[in-house]
Amino acid sequence: MFATHHSRRLRHTTVYADDGVPLAVTETGPGTAELTFVFVHGHCHDTDAWSRLRRALLLTMDRPVRMVFFDHRGHGRSGGAPAETYTLDQIGRDLGAVLDAATSGPVVLVGHSMGGMAILSYARQHPTDIGTRVAGVALISTAADDLAHSGLGRYLHSPAVALFRRAVSRAPRLTQRVARWGGRVGLPVAGALHRRRAAAPRPGAWLLTLLALLCSETSVVTMAGFLRCFAVLDEADALAVLTDLPSLVLCGSRDVWTPFELSAGVASRLPRSELVCIEDAGHSVTVEHPAAVAAALRRLAERVTQAW
Repeated sequence: MFATHHSRRLRHTTVYADDGVPLAVTETGPGTAELTFVFVHGHCHDTDAWSRLRRALLLTMDRPVRMVFFDHRGHGRSGGAPAETYTLDQIGRDLGAVLDAATSGPVVLVGHSMGGMAILSYARQHPTDIGTRVAGVALISTAADDLAHSGLGRYLHSPAVALFRRAVSRAPRLTQRVARWGGRVGLPVAGALHRRRAAAPRPGAWLLTLLALLCSETSVVTMAGFLRCFAVLDEADALAVLTDLPSLVLCGSRDVWTPFELSAGVASRLPRSELVCIEDAGHSVTVEHPAAVAAALRRLAERVTQAW
């Protein structure tokens, strides 16, 4: 069930998840294209996070391509949902609803950070779609397991995160106001200090990432719900489903949230994967180096076309 309205270049669609939550979908490109890329964004982002990569991919591809983007529940223009539905299992099913309503023919799934985890969740829940409907996957700056032992994931079990989740459950509106105020005040100051050339201590990338999250328009209820899932992430079984599929595993060399070692671990379990490290890129590699990511996606598309 979906409804559509049009803009000049992008087509905007609403798809309804299996529990009725409206998911905002954006499409571009001809419906007759041989291949459709479906983009799944990360935690506290939305469809707009793909804008630079979308433009770079249009310049890079040597054939018409259709692209589909959607906002996760509780993110961007999609509807909010009960806190207990902010799980990787559910957003895997949400991805399935988008594929059912908005795609036909072979698709390449492209996930960044939590979006990659959603793809793994979908693959685990729909193994018969892998190699039939899904012709390739790109897992960008993400992990399948061991997140709580590496990078910023090490803080997922910290007292501060537990306190934040407790505050959200007891007083979500107050927590939202305090978090947003803290982010908006702290981020410009921390950013200026980080850019200083003086020898004085500068805030680390982990603090800048935290403050950026607090500035996000995403509800703290949504934010806290998915943090709980990251702490117990284990999608190793999904990798077994993807072993025969052409895949891309890509990460920035300076990613402090999901370090390159996690991507290398994923690629080691995907025999048909290309592992790419983008030098000097952080967690937002698709924004920082869209041309390099687009080039890797073009190579994946060529491998998918040859194998399909």
